[in-house]
Order: sequence, then C-alpha cells, then structure tokens
Amino acid sequence: MSKLKLDLKCINNFVKDSEIKALAPVAKTAFHTLMEKTGAGNDFLGWIDFASKYTEAEINDIVNTANDLASKAKVLVVIGIGGSYLGAKAVISALKPYYKKDGELEVIFVGNSLSSTYIKETLDYLEDKDFCINVISKSGTTTEPAIAFRLFKELLIKKYGKNYASRIVATTDKARGALRQEANEAGYKTFIVPDDIGGRYSFLTPVGLLPIAASGIDIKALLKGINLAYNDLTKDDSLNNQAVLYATARNVLYRKGKVIEALVTYEPKVKYLSEWWKQLYGESEGKDGKGLYPASVVYSTDLHSIGQFFQEGTRTMFETIVNIVNPDANVIVNHDDANLDGLNYLEGRDVNYVKDMATLGTKLAHVSGGVPNIVISIDKLDEENFGYLLYFFMISCGISGYILGINPFNQPGVEAYKKNMFALLGKPGYEELAKELAKQLD
Repeated sequence: MSKLKLDLKCINNFVKDSEIKALAPVAKTAFHTLMEKTGAGNDFLGWIDFASKYTEAEINDIVNTANDLASKAKVLVVIGIGGSYLGAKAVISALKPYYKKDGELEVIFVGNSLSSTYIKETLDYLEDKDFCINVISKSGTTTEPAIAFRLFKELLIKKYGKNYASRIVATTDKARGALRQEANEAGYKTFIVPDDIGGRYSFLTPVGLLPIAASGIDIKALLKGINLAYNDLTKDDSLNNQAVLYATARNVLYRKGKVIEALVTYEPKVKYLSEWWKQLYGESEGKDGKGLYPASVVYSTDLHSIGQFFQEGTRTMFETIVNIVNPDANVIVNHDDANLDGLNYLEGRDVNYVKDMATLGTKLAHVSGGVPNIVISIDKLDEENFGYLLYFFMISCGISGYILGINPFNQPGVEAYKKNMFALLGKPGYEELAKELAKQLD
C-alpha cells in the first residue's frame, strides 16, 4: 500500500481531465524510456534500483563507521556541495528534533558555499571540540569543498597530529581523482560514489547514508521506505502510478503557462526537503530553454510576504503542497480568563488543527485567485514515509524530464560559471578565457 497520496482536485478549474489523458501516452513513453534506460543520460540511472541491491554487510559497514565517528567526536563535519550534502541535510533536518539532545553527535555541513565568515566561524567553533570529517567529492578538486577540506583538515592535523587520518572518511571515486589518491596515500576510510549516479540522485548511496546514520537516524528504515516506493512506482506505466500522474499534471500545467512550481510546506523541519527538491528539478529540467522554475515557501511564515504575490501577482505559478498529516508532537490552546488575544474560540483545539485550517483556507484562496494546487500527503515524518517521498520525487523527475524532451541527468549549464571563475582566479589552463573575460570587463 502506497505511503503517499496525490490529490489533484485543486487543479480541476485549470486543467481538464481530457488534457491529462491526452498527455498520458507521452508520459507512458517517458516512463519506459526511464525504466528501460534507452534515453539521454541513461548512463546515470544506477539510482533507480540502487537501494534494493544493498547487502547486509554494506549497510553494516555504513552503520559501524557512523558509530565509530560518533564515539570519537562531538561534531561530524560533512564537506560537500549540491547533491553531496542536500539529501543528507534534508533527511536529518526533517527527522531529527529541532534541538539536539545532550550527548548526540552534531552534524554540520561546510564546503557548500564560499562564505569566508561561515568558514571562519565554524573553524573557531571547532577549536575546543572533538570532531571528525566526512569529505564527499568524486574528483576532490571541486572548488568549494576542496577549499573547505584543506582548511578543516589543517585544523584536524593541528589538534590530533599524525592520528588525524583516523578521523577522516572520504566518500569518493572508486579508482581515480585527487581525493581517491590522497585517501589511498593517507589511509582514510573510504566509501564509493557510484559512477552511474549523479549528485542530486545520490542521497541513497553512502554519500547521504553515512551522515544520516551518524546523526542517529535508522537508515534501514529509510531504505525500507525507498524500496517500498521502488516497488510501487517502477512497474505501472499508467496514470494510476502516482509518479507518472504527478509528472503528467505538472507538464500539463507548464504547457498552459504555469511556468513556476512552488513547493509548499507548513512544517519548517522540511525546509531542506525544498532545497533538495529545487536542485533535483532545477538541475534536471532547466535546459534547452525549457523547464518549470522550482521555487519554495514555508507557510504560514511566507504567507505574510510571498503570500501576497501568490494571491494577486502574475498568474504564472502553481503550488505543490507537501502535507504531513500527523505531526511528531502537538499542543492544545487552553482557556485564558482575560482573553485579550481573543483566542478563546480555539479553546481545546490543538495547533495542528489550526494549521490544517490555515492550509485549507490558503488553498481555497489561492485557487480562487488563479493558482492551481497539487497536494502530496504523507502520514508522518518518519524514515519510511520520508524515504518514500524522496524516491517519489526522483522517479517523477526522470519521467517529467523525458516528457519535456530533455536529458534529465546532465547539467551542462553548471560548468559555465566554473570556467569563468577559474579564469578570473588565474587557474592554469584558463589563460585564453581570462583574456576574453578581461575584454568584456573593460
């Protein structure tokens, strides 16, 4: 039985059922292109069944390594950018309590920006703390994580001397690259980044599972949810498959001029799901002059800002709500004799009920204002449900990309800024481009 419910009732005013059915044959072809690995980017589809192939020994290796890191350190510094950190960050943020309990390993993420302030303050924070590093990079030369690794390794050596290597785990290429060479020479514990899985699809590999396990989350339950989704969503090519239906619906809306999709949540813990989702869909679909622009909001906070635009701004967007039916915890609004805030009408109600009514009221207002709404519901935030949700988005993204007629598994545009940056920094081999850029800047 599916752990996810897809509700399209609130797009009925904008999309006819006949329009969904008319695109179904295209979606069916896209589904088979993905599952049979016959389309562009088919050498990066290892993620589809990766979770189903884990051996008990492989899972135990990840868990045991995570436990070893937790026994040595108070803080695990995870160094990576893009898919090398967003999946793990999304899972940890969603499934761990807002406030860390005493004695729990703290997992922090660096190497995902070029903020000198953040790097320096994090180095200062670690000065008097035991820490370990999980550096994640296929090449070992990507600028942001490479700078961070050099700086944090320097602090590790300063604190622990020649024993520093036992505090580093490298997740990298199996055979080549700068980080693989360094790991072999220094004796770091290593895990492999599979050749056939791109970064934004990699959270279900050791790229994501090691930091997730180190945080104390049950990765076996997470993998169970992923595998449930794999069994549910990779067999049926019809609109009865919720991944096919979601991919179809969003493409129909796109063809009708709704070019922005905003992922909506009312639970701040799920904010980094939105960040991972934006990379997944933006990097997969944004090419060849095509693609929905992936945005995100956290309600009700953003209802007091972006909500105005959604209600009365340009009619170019639709919302996809991720609804968590049952919260981890709840509180009751009690009676107050003075009732100066006028809230006694909510006496005895729980805050989740208030959230549900805010969700319903906002949905009705936005739909009446010209903004279609798709609702994706899971029962609760736990490992199985969240793993299912993440895999649902991954499968849907692949299908949607092929409906668009693009390669969902490359990212040629990402390289453009890197070449310019290297030239401007004076990296060897970029001299001619540096001259061209200098002319543009004159």
